[in-house]
Amino acid sequence: MGLGPGEHEVRKLQSTGGSTFTVSLPKPWVTEQRLLARDSLRVDWRPSGALRITPLNMAQRLEKRVSFNVQNLPEESLHDHLMGAYISGADLITTYFPKKMKKSTSTQIRRFLRSTRGFEIYEELEESVVLKCLMNAGDMPLHASLNRMYLQVTSLLRDIVSVFEGEDRDYLTDAEERESEVDALLYLIERQVRILLDSHLVATKLNLSRTQALEYTNLARSLERMMDHAYTMSQLVLDNPNITDSPAGRVSLEQIPEWQSALKELMINIRTRDSARIEHARKKLKEAQQIMQSHEQDLLANRRQSEWMAFDLSLSESVRRLCAYSRDFGEILLNMKVFTEIQNSQS
Repeated sequence: MGLGPGEHEVRKLQSTGGSTFTVSLPKPWVTEQRLLARDSLRVDWRPSGALRITPLNMAQRLEKRVSFNVQNLPEESLHDHLMGAYISGADLITTYFPKKMKKSTSTQIRRFLRSTRGFEIYEELEESVVLKCLMNAGDMPLHASLNRMYLQVTSLLRDIVSVFEGEDRDYLTDAEERESEVDALLYLIERQVRILLDSHLVATKLNLSRTQALEYTNLARSLERMMDHAYTMSQLVLDNPNITDSPAGRVSLEQIPEWQSALKELMINIRTRDSARIEHARKKLKEAQQIMQSHEQDLLANRRQSEWMAFDLSLSESVRRLCAYSRDFGEILLNMKVFTEIQNSQS
């Protein structure tokens, strides 16, 4: 029986001369790739020690297609299925629906398009819509998306502080849009990493190993969780118009600059990965967490009658969690640094 996809076998190395060794290639693989004698192959020496063999004239990654029939899906679940297809790396998504469901289907498709990057309506008929991705997975560097997420999170926190300092609350009216932007960037990174795991061409273009790519996803998730708490804080401020005239939240606000400084240091170390600087930032974040925790215990023990206690507790918890997710961010950077050192020591 011939060798097939996902299978393996052992082949012996042959010596053909002074400094040349050869190994035969499985005929089913050669046939599948439509190779002929004297065709060129690209050989990559991977950091793991493995060799990867790829036809030099190999076409770009094959277009991945998926289709959904709305009548076969749970009610109002099309959006979730579209998001699953997007993150899984689909390039062409076709949705079928009866005419009577066109309006509700279009609403979910528009919501999907707002939540993602690169997809557009390619063809729209009475009972079907075809969505096509126009963005190549290797075109957007992952660190650029991370930086954009970081800027959205920190800008929202700066605006929250500015409202307490007397600026108009209108500064926060677009908080939901900013949160949606961060969510969309997380989905984009998850999509790129899924594609990268299957395509060495994308991995080469992004200049990332599989392990590095997975850690970038973890970094993005940490930033997305920070944005969730930043958004919660913005809604607390918007829902309590008199809050800036009260003493509530002052302890929490004092820790936000410490959090911003530490997170900025960690963002710098995505590239530099200086252990001392990473650990120093994580130490500062832990100290801020401890201050928030002590503050919450004091509120519960001594200020139960305070009109603003619930607000103060919620704000303190969000700042504390911002620090916790930032510490996780730093831990991921340390993992990336150690992995790189292990790889270098083996080379």
